[in-house]
Amino acid sequence: MPQRTDDLTLNLELNQLMFEPILDFVACPDPQGTHRMAYWSWGEKSASHVMFCVHGLTRQGRDFDLLAQALTASAKAAGLPSLRVICPDVVGRGKSDWLQDPLGYQFPQYAADMAVLLKSLNSERVIERLDWVGTSMGGVIGMLMAASELSVPVRHLVLNDIGPPVSWKSILNMKTYVGEVGKFQTVQDAANAIWEISKSFGPHTASEWLALSQNMVRRLEDGTYCLHYDPQLRVPIRAVTEEQAKAGEATLWQVYDLIQCPTLLIRGAESELLSAASALEMTQRGAHAQVATLPGVGHAPTLTHQDQIDIVRQFLGLLA
Repeated sequence: MPQRTDDLTLNLELNQLMFEPILDFVACPDPQGTHRMAYWSWGEKSASHVMFCVHGLTRQGRDFDLLAQALTASAKAAGLPSLRVICPDVVGRGKSDWLQDPLGYQFPQYAADMAVLLKSLNSERVIERLDWVGTSMGGVIGMLMAASELSVPVRHLVLNDIGPPVSWKSILNMKTYVGEVGKFQTVQDAANAIWEISKSFGPHTASEWLALSQNMVRRLEDGTYCLHYDPQLRVPIRAVTEEQAKAGEATLWQVYDLIQCPTLLIRGAESELLSAASALEMTQRGAHAQVATLPGVGHAPTLTHQDQIDIVRQFLGLLA
């Protein structure tokens, strides 16, 4: 496993040991009835500034532990109003329920679930500022939310290595691994297997990668482990044709062109999913995103390293 030359700061390492998020659930409708979506909450429940951090295709909300800790601490250190960071497990992943119909694992359901969660949070405490950080799939959901006429509009949008275009090569790659949840004797074995399909995330130390992987598994009755998500996530992905992918891209460009809030695109310089030409086009139309390119990283940056965290903090006005 590649080694990073720069480690996280001691403060962030101590925070990871000292604090845990609060796990909660919200009931969301679907065509078969309802399902529960889990979400992890960092910061004060009374905060009027809320940030959603939404993960990628086969990941889960605990991916954002270090980022959430850093952002809530930054707001406090800067003397700003308190910040609450919400990290959902998108349905079918993590602690969330699995759908009865696997064809429901698509963006209309995901966006509808987020709208339900947002409405629930806003009813508990009126949200005065809503920001969004989305990695890959979570960024597409963020674009849909930012382009919608929500009662609580998205004020700042961070797209982590995602835009309207997704290369067909990347979709073909997804077809090969999504749904293969495996069976592992230990969490370390699972971490090693996940690394084999995640090397494009960029260099991580062995301990960093294990920390990112420990919430990616669930324990089975026989004491072994498998990946945390519903294997049926593969059903809609394997059904996608190249023509459908092109039509979806055209629709997402229409969505992107509706976005008016300040938008930051973080792109891995070696990303196979999002080309440099596509990133450039995103600066010239729609949200007119500003771009931060990360050398030595592909799809997608984990936002766990200090330089990546600082890019997000600066964009959100949380970096002194």
